[in-house]
Amino acid sequence: YLARKFFYLWAKMTFGQVLPSKARCFYDQKILQKTFGEWKEQWTVCREKKLNLRADYHHRHLLLNLIFKAWRAYVCQQQGKRNKYYVAGFHARKQTLLRTWQHWLVYVDVQRTKHGMQSVALAFRESSCLRISWAVWRRQHYQKCSGRKMTILALQHWAQSLQSRAWLQWRELYLYTQNEKQKNTRAVTHHQHWELRRYVGAWLGYLNLHRVKKRQNELAQEFHRSRTLQRHFSDWQLSWECRRRVHAHQRDLEKQAAKIALWRVFAHWKHYVVLCVEEAQQCELAEKHYKCHLLVRALLCARWESLW
Repeated sequence: YLARKFFYLWAKMTFGQVLPSKARCFYDQKILQKTFGEWKEQWTVCREKKLNLRADYHHRHLLLNLIFKAWRAYVCQQQGKRNKYYVAGFHARKQTLLRTWQHWLVYVDVQRTKHGMQSVALAFRESSCLRISWAVWRRQHYQKCSGRKMTILALQHWAQSLQSRAWLQWRELYLYTQNEKQKNTRAVTHHQHWELRRYVGAWLGYLNLHRVKKRQNELAQEFHRSRTLQRHFSDWQLSWECRRRVHAHQRDLEKQAAKIALWRVFAHWKHYVVLCVEEAQQCELAEKHYKCHLLVRALLCARWESLW
């Protein structure tokens, strides 16, 4: 939870209020909307309703498919996070319970050791006191009766001083052993904490690296899908432009061929009319020439007849 919180804070401080994933999704949506609007305008101008409906259905199906894939990936990621958090919490509870159990066992052993040492010290004190007092009494029993009181007082004072010195030595030894045990326990707990911190740091680094790799793979897949969609759309647009140009060129060629055929027909008709006019003029000239020739012959015949 803390890692995710600081990751969100770092993302906001680095990229602003809008995350790169949201900006990329918004950019992809805008590009899809723009391309779809241009495509729709072109097809509405061309009045191809069937292709428009099919493209609309294909676009909606593609968007729904992308949304479903994104939702499924998000659900799987959330489920993986919940499972990891549950495993981490269970491991933490187990480690705390194990640590408390170890501390309790150490405490019980320390208490048992304390009680044993106290009982041994009391027994030793009693035995030493009885033995020393018995030896002193037996030695002083054979001595003079006049110095019995002074000797008994001196022995009692010596016994008290010996008891106090033994008690101080035992106390120093006990404190030294207790300090040594505390140092050992602190060293063991410090080593355990250090190992646990190192393991947790390595585990968090592995999780962050795994998340970064997974995010990079998802971004690469999304970029590959968008690039594939753009490439297919550009190929389709180029093919459509080529087909439109080919159809327009064919229509221009047909119009040019019709014009050329009409021009040829008109040229043939014009040539035929000119030939007809020339033929009519030649016929008229031939008829005039024939009439003139007949008139000349008639005049010659008449003249010859008059001469005869």
